[in-house]
Amino acid sequence: MSPGGEYVASNAAPGAQPFTWRLTSPCSSQIGDACERAPDQPCPAPPDRVVRLLDIDQRRLVQVDPTTGALFTEGGLAVPAGTAPGTPLGSWIPFTTTCVDITDLNPPPSPDEVYRYFETLPLPALPTRQQPPRNALVGLPVVFYTDGPTSQTFTLDIRGFTVDITATATSFAWHTGDGTDLTTTDPGAPYPDHTITHDYAAGTYTASLTTTWSGTFRVDGSAEVDVPGTTTTEGAPATFAVVEARAVLTDPYD
Repeated sequence: MSPGGEYVASNAAPGAQPFTWRLTSPCSSQIGDACERAPDQPCPAPPDRVVRLLDIDQRRLVQVDPTTGALFTEGGLAVPAGTAPGTPLGSWIPFTTTCVDITDLNPPPSPDEVYRYFETLPLPALPTRQQPPRNALVGLPVVFYTDGPTSQTFTLDIRGFTVDITATATSFAWHTGDGTDLTTTDPGAPYPDHTITHDYAAGTYTASLTTTWSGTFRVDGSAEVDVPGTTTTEGAPATFAVVEARAVLTDPYD
């Protein structure tokens, strides 16, 4: 346990002590009131640390009285003859359920840890494109699309592990500028292959695009795993006018 009160797990060999310790997932050991001891609490951690909510259990070890040479345990359990010092005796005893820093055990990056990196990736801010490219006409739908990259792969070093993250744009929220939002799962396309349109009244509008990104990742070439969350980017907006065309009668003989 650190001076600040945070439990830190390590692979370093411990000195002589009255107990041996183990870490388990809350409720997995079903010891006593273990499940009742598993609060629904978050375990915040900086990007380069791994902190998880775990059960800490203890078990008595056989010790030697330095004065008499007699064998004993904490709590006075009977020590069978011929038992070597340091032998564990008795059952595991629940100690506490708390957040434990297990970074020094060097587990592979967890999905939650990778997500913290995923949120900081330099994902492209997909721009808003519209057709016609300048002024539009009342009665003629405006076509929306984006032409930026919708998938990118990043390779990161996370605590010595090579982590490949593939980010994919999975949702597009088109803010039309007149109070309407259009949500699609495709980036649209220019005319004549367009899939996203909107009708406007006369006026000047600023449209923009919010892109939602999902991700998957691999650790050292392992099986692909979903990133447990999404992130968004905001693209450059597009401002345009929508005008009303007026019919003008002319003399065909002029």
